[in-house]
Amino acid sequence: MSNPPGPPHGDQSAWARPTGQPGQPSEGAPPPQPAQPPQPSESPTRQMAVGSRDDQATTQLPTAPTAPTGPLPSTHLPPAPPPPGPPAAPYGEPPTTVIQTAGPQRRQTTLLRDPLALVLIFITVIALALAGLIGAELIARRIADSKVAKATECVVHDKASVSFGVTPPFLWQHITGNYTNISISTAGKQVKDAQQMKADLSISDVDLHGNGDSKGTIGALDATLTWPAAGIKETVQSMVPILGNLVSDLKTNSRDGTVELNGAFGLASVIVKPEVVNGGLSLQVQKLTGLGALTLPRETIQPELDRFAEALTKRYPLGLRADSIQVTDTGVVAKFSTRNAAIPRSNDPCFANL
Repeated sequence: MSNPPGPPHGDQSAWARPTGQPGQPSEGAPPPQPAQPPQPSESPTRQMAVGSRDDQATTQLPTAPTAPTGPLPSTHLPPAPPPPGPPAAPYGEPPTTVIQTAGPQRRQTTLLRDPLALVLIFITVIALALAGLIGAELIARRIADSKVAKATECVVHDKASVSFGVTPPFLWQHITGNYTNISISTAGKQVKDAQQMKADLSISDVDLHGNGDSKGTIGALDATLTWPAAGIKETVQSMVPILGNLVSDLKTNSRDGTVELNGAFGLASVIVKPEVVNGGLSLQVQKLTGLGALTLPRETIQPELDRFAEALTKRYPLGLRADSIQVTDTGVVAKFSTRNAAIPRSNDPCFANL
């Protein structure tokens, strides 16, 4: 019996080499191809045939399983798990909502396409602008009122309050230099030397576009002076030397428009009538009774009263002239006015800050 033939040339099956030794490629043979693992259901078998007269044995060996000729099955990976959500909120607490904000460009595009957002933006801008204008208007008015009030107080020697017209807005009046209406009221303690006199002034159409001779013009100025009887008596006592020493009481009579000055104990009485003469005030002696007729003749009292009336009105500014005078049961009310008066340029400290 001869040795069984070896494996075909180039076959590097595992059984063709001794156990425990790595296979050696044959000289000049191509590199070994990796063998495909046998199918689980298959097992190699050996068949041995003995025949022929010369006792030659034939050994049939199983061939290596061939690789499948079709396409390899594709490998399907399991789908990726979804991203983990936010942690669950503790019991009793509302769940937390995660809001992903869009980019700036997307946000701007959304605002421009939303008509309600545009309307709200427009209303907000208008409201802020109006609030700024109103604030500036109030501040400007307060400053102007303060400056004019201080100038008035300096002139009349009394506290004063000032207010400007509502229309047009004060800022517009200030920019254009034209003021429509200005109202001034004093506290009623005095107007210059006239004790307890109160002044109410209404000024309109003030134009501050001056020239070399004036700072501007005043279209109209109307003044109402209210003088109570107690203030007249106090003023006469301080300003009329001869008559003032004798006057202890003063009464006004609205029926005949006269003022009665009485001496102590009723020993002397002088009745005068206020009148408007050539745009000024005049106190005309009407009657003398008692000792006044003997000690104070008319020729002595009248010049003193004229100087007194002139001193009260000679320093009124802007050419104010008396229009009327009215005697009431409580005092005297006089009205003065001027039209198209020029505002003089002067170094009067009272108007330095205007």
